[in-house]
Amino acid sequence: MFAVDSKAVCAPTAAVFQAELPGDWKQIIRPVEPFLAAVGQRLTQQVAAFDSHLSGYAHYALNGQGKHLRAALVALTGRALGKVTDDHVTVAAIIELVHLATLVHDDVIDEAEMRRGQPTLAAHWDNERAVLFGDCLFAHALKLAADFPTPEICRAVASATNTVCSGELLQIQHRRDFRLGRAGYFKVLEMKTAELFALACELSARLSGVGGEPQAALRRFGLALGTAYQVYDDCVDLFGSETPAGKDLGRDLAKGKLTLPVLLVWERANAADRKLLQGLVEAWQAGAIDRLAALLARYQAFPASLEVFHQYLETARQALQVLPAATPRDSLLALADYLGQQAEGLRPAPARGL
Repeated sequence: MFAVDSKAVCAPTAAVFQAELPGDWKQIIRPVEPFLAAVGQRLTQQVAAFDSHLSGYAHYALNGQGKHLRAALVALTGRALGKVTDDHVTVAAIIELVHLATLVHDDVIDEAEMRRGQPTLAAHWDNERAVLFGDCLFAHALKLAADFPTPEICRAVASATNTVCSGELLQIQHRRDFRLGRAGYFKVLEMKTAELFALACELSARLSGVGGEPQAALRRFGLALGTAYQVYDDCVDLFGSETPAGKDLGRDLAKGKLTLPVLLVWERANAADRKLLQGLVEAWQAGAIDRLAALLARYQAFPASLEVFHQYLETARQALQVLPAATPRDSLLALADYLGQQAEGLRPAPARGL
């Protein structure tokens, strides 16, 4: 079992990574489950670091977390490079705290009432406390990063946090603004989502003693994988089924967020359909999803979005090819394959006409 307080953990032999690439998330993370358990324990320990009057918020925010995908990236990158230490656990916990802070703030911005099957922190208490506690999470993550003996880790975490918040602000500035375009959309995705994926890979490589081009390649892998992940999530909002998605379809558009499928329609539509699309977005109503589905089908937005999604996954795979030949890549490639399989399960709703 992974010892939380140990200074080093022996990496597995390369043979471990030669198994057939799994398609199930649990299979992918099975080799790093002890690491993720240590990250969970480290996060739980952080509750005690907050003022006793705030511990209730911390317990609540840390309850019912997701896949710990960013923490898994730290672990899988470290294992691929041959060394995972207790510092990797700390960095994974830091990144999870930053991510959690962004979720707390996002739920306030989006006026979301539920996340992962429970009321959001804002819904359970109120917006004021949610915003301030999200700030506390950011600050605590930076405090942990500052405990490293050199400033590079703290500097990287602070820079990434700034990038994530700037990306969110950029998205808010362009609500319902089709001038954002595809280039602006991908800029937002890289800043607000992919940056933490890239940070997880980059810092894991640094802690494993890997720098230069291999570290840069792993950062590119994280950026591409994180961008693909957000494209997938944006497609779920329009092409998923409401039950697995855990939310009403079209929620992004209800908040004025223009995502890739909608921007593809805008690029391809004639003047009349552009006017219709703009009207739907500017005055979004619950029944608008059916009318939008007809536009998405007419302009083949679903297959076009999947094509872009798979291009980003391929970019992620190609980034790993510059790593030394002896570096086992299968565990990281499995993440791209898993995400690709998840996207293949999406199906556009039947268009019911305009």
